[in-house]
Amino acid sequence: MVTLETITQQATSLNLSGFKETLTLQSQNAKYSSQSFEERLFHLFEAEINQRQDKRIKRFLNAAKLKDKLASLDQIKYLPKRKIDKSVVSSLSSCDYINNNQNVLITGATGTGKSFLAQSLARQAISLGYPAKYYRIATLLEEIKTSRLDGSYTKTLAKISKFKLLILDDFGVNPLTSDEINNIFEIIEDRMFNGSFIITAQLPINDWYSYLGNETIADAMMDRLVHSSHKIELKGPSMREILAK
Repeated sequence: MVTLETITQQATSLNLSGFKETLTLQSQNAKYSSQSFEERLFHLFEAEINQRQDKRIKRFLNAAKLKDKLASLDQIKYLPKRKIDKSVVSSLSSCDYINNNQNVLITGATGTGKSFLAQSLARQAISLGYPAKYYRIATLLEEIKTSRLDGSYTKTLAKISKFKLLILDDFGVNPLTSDEINNIFEIIEDRMFNGSFIITAQLPINDWYSYLGNETIADAMMDRLVHSSHKIELKGPSMREILAK
């Protein structure tokens, strides 16, 4: 004879925890008795799918290492002085730019909220199932430098390539050595048809070419980044000052 306990044990052995929890709920709630077999079965599998999606998003968030845990699109302040086009942000929230291997370049002065916007877009991407990773440029370059020294460079590139979206924060803050420029270019080259970037910078995009210095790499890098990008230039006073008030 098949019992609820038998089915629960089978669900446990198959690691169907969402299915099992909802099955128990159905057995305890009289409202489910009026539903058809197909409806009840649908709810069981729906619960399992939703739980797996939630766990997947949680794993992605842990792997992303976002600096600002509160960053999300619904927390963005569309103050007139900031010059943020809400329709642009709304368009980016669909994450079609990731499907099309396009990039988002966010520029503006210190404190205008570049990093917050970048991480908000990253959180949205994660919620839609895209693995993402946040790096400060200095941290990424240090990780690559270390991997070259200990012989794990290829493995490190492979790890980075698994993320569909890379957030590179604080581009253009410190001068780059020729090795560092080459390392950034290799990351960009590797992802040309395999993912997207969100890059934040205080430097206006027009100044990136001279910042990179190396004409050959600058040409190649700018061609790959800028021509397939959505550009957002933040204006206005420091958001830290506004929020403090």
